[in-house]
Amino acid sequence: MITDKLNTEFWIITDTHLIADCLHDDKTAFQEIQKTSQGKDLAYQEIALSAFCQLVNDKKPAAIIVTGDVTFNGELLSAKKFQEIFSALTATKLLVIPGNHDIYDGWARIFKEEQQLYTEQISPTDWKRIFSSSYECALSQDHYSLGYSVQLNPQYLLLLLDSNIYGKREAIGAPPTEGQISEEQIVWLEKQLTYAKKHHLRPLLFMHHNLYVHNPAVNRGFVLNNAPLLRQLCKDYDIKAAFSGHIHAQNIVGPQDRTPTTEIVTSSFCSYDQAYGIVKLDPTSLTYQRQTFEMTPYLSAEQRQNPLLTNFHQYLKNIQLRNLSTNSKQKDSLANQKSSRLNKINQLFIEMNYNYFTGHNHLSEKQLHDLYASPEFKALVADHPRFSKYLKTLYDTTDHSNLSVKLNY
Repeated sequence: MITDKLNTEFWIITDTHLIADCLHDDKTAFQEIQKTSQGKDLAYQEIALSAFCQLVNDKKPAAIIVTGDVTFNGELLSAKKFQEIFSALTATKLLVIPGNHDIYDGWARIFKEEQQLYTEQISPTDWKRIFSSSYECALSQDHYSLGYSVQLNPQYLLLLLDSNIYGKREAIGAPPTEGQISEEQIVWLEKQLTYAKKHHLRPLLFMHHNLYVHNPAVNRGFVLNNAPLLRQLCKDYDIKAAFSGHIHAQNIVGPQDRTPTTEIVTSSFCSYDQAYGIVKLDPTSLTYQRQTFEMTPYLSAEQRQNPLLTNFHQYLKNIQLRNLSTNSKQKDSLANQKSSRLNKINQLFIEMNYNYFTGHNHLSEKQLHDLYASPEFKALVADHPRFSKYLKTLYDTTDHSNLSVKLNY
């Protein structure tokens, strides 16, 4: 048991995608991969995570839980660097599970001058050895996966699942995006849930892939292949909350059909505005609140000389703007003919996406009606017909929040 306090809290981060500084020289090959990284910061995550550890040491939550994609593309040295950074924690336990980019990722590379060169991948054995401090907290470990359980306090059992699909040896290609809980892990999980019920513990699920559909237009490869089976277990054992990552978007989905579970996805720490989740527990409730990390107070004097670091959220937003602008560009001839119109359309596309991925996507019915009636939105749909369905999923007019939730027991 990590703590005997009934009133306690743990924090969640996800999709940190750390590539160790020793794996690149910040030259041509690395700069090119940064441009195509889909909005992720790759250059400063060692600094950002080290600063975050200082905040954790100041506030002292009981645990930090990382729901996968710890590394950029499964580089062994990146996993070792992540553990080294978090070894600075003084009063907080680090609990880590892998994501689809962590174990036997065939894209693991070192970037040197204009070249991408092979670098050693992470095996399941490597993972357990590197993050041994996490597994030392385990009440039980699944022998067929990297899943384990941890008793947080007298009331809560944390079930940290391995939802990833990977082989038994190093890979040569892209990692699978999709995920599932293996049959063997399901057997282990049900034993853990039975234990929790017998000992009056409240189970909480953690995994990389999603239990529910979080976007009706984009969900293939994100929702677990065998999600219905896991949802049935959630129903059978009255699991109130599940936490995941993978989609990089801040999103909360409440109980679905007869499944009593609320799923909370925290957006990627290496993108947007450095989000993390604070989960507070007491004898009668669980509350989740999205926070953004302001790292300037934790930078060294030398680091504060770098304006990108002291204005880091704007730097992250600029990466997103470049990524989204690239995705929304039209043919040069059209851009030359109608540059003013195109800029307005691009700006709307960027704003809608940014608001969705950071969880700030609630509008009134009137605001949404006015948006859909605007010339810019009509032109955006006309110019991007394949995005039409997706664009109409980005805003929410319900009264539920994607930034916070309270669950009562």
